[in-house]
Amino acid sequence: MRMFKKDFKFVLFSFLIWRVVLFAVLFLAIRVLPLQKNFLGGGITNYLSAPWFWAWANFDGEHYLAIAQNGYGFAEQAFFPFFPFILGFLGKLFGGTLAAYNFAGNLVSNISFLAAILGLYKLVRLDFSEKIAKLTVILLLLFPTSFYFGAVYTESIFLALIVWSFYAFRRNLLPLAGILGGLASATRVIGILLLPVLAVRKRTVWLLLIPFGLAVYMYFLYQTTGDPLKFLHALPSFGEQRSSTPILLPQVFYRYIFKILPNLNYSYDAVASFAYFPVVFATFLEFFVGIIFLVLSVIAFFRLKLSYALYLALGYLIPTLSGSFSSLPRYVLVLFPAFILIANWLEKISKPLRILIFGLLFISLLISTALFVRGYWLA
Repeated sequence: MRMFKKDFKFVLFSFLIWRVVLFAVLFLAIRVLPLQKNFLGGGITNYLSAPWFWAWANFDGEHYLAIAQNGYGFAEQAFFPFFPFILGFLGKLFGGTLAAYNFAGNLVSNISFLAAILGLYKLVRLDFSEKIAKLTVILLLLFPTSFYFGAVYTESIFLALIVWSFYAFRRNLLPLAGILGGLASATRVIGILLLPVLAVRKRTVWLLLIPFGLAVYMYFLYQTTGDPLKFLHALPSFGEQRSSTPILLPQVFYRYIFKILPNLNYSYDAVASFAYFPVVFATFLEFFVGIIFLVLSVIAFFRLKLSYALYLALGYLIPTLSGSFSSLPRYVLVLFPAFILIANWLEKISKPLRILIFGLLFISLLISTALFVRGYWLA
């Protein structure tokens, strides 16, 4: 019990500092950054009335709120049902208004993230030192797109389900691992990866619960749209770079190196230059994340357990099959083995270099958060 209190104290303190920093960035961004008025959480009127409340529902958050309140609309089948189902249930309890659903979304995401980093800490401690566990949590908090864990998105609840499913499996709590895995596959399509990656450690009938969430959603889609794979076929509606047919990773790198990066607008104008910066920043972030996580995916097979390595590699590759690294800086947030690998590397390097890396991550997080809360697309 004493050890748990100590672990929870570190996790809670880290979470609160992270949350305070994000709010500080939001209030600063309101003062210094121009507002991009499309895709704001709750619409422009609500956003302007209380940006501290609505900014965390920008972009995809709008879709989750809409699904929770009204059910699936055009092409929204790309968003899996478990998260908006919870928002719908709580939103009705809180009054049924759009603000009530947004409050539910913020509440669920933040509580889920607290549970996620506690589970991550405990999972890492099964194999590594306390220092590595703390470094892993800190790296996740400092990652440039970690603000999504505090937004009306699925990242926090999905990570919580994944890490606690792994932890339950490692502790031989097989029914619990299967149930959590089933909920994960009803939250994000890559939740289905738990089935093969856990099966390499131990084959048990409880793992058959994992695809149940995805299967139920596919049956729902078949009944309502006639297409059980509508969650895939709806993807092109959310970006011209996406493809519903698989595109191989070398082709994605080729597109970035020879087509996308050279054709960005790098021009500078004292008045209008900021209009170009968000696109350039987001595109280079996508590209560098694509490279770094490819390297980590390979290294994982030599440094981590096979189940962790498979989860990292498959979780990295699946989003790239759409033909783009678009949203990859957000998708990799739930690939916790990568952060374990980086934490192990950081422990071995010099303190000045470690501080430099933390500083670069922190600055990138500040920029990314500021852009997102002011309506600029990041991932």
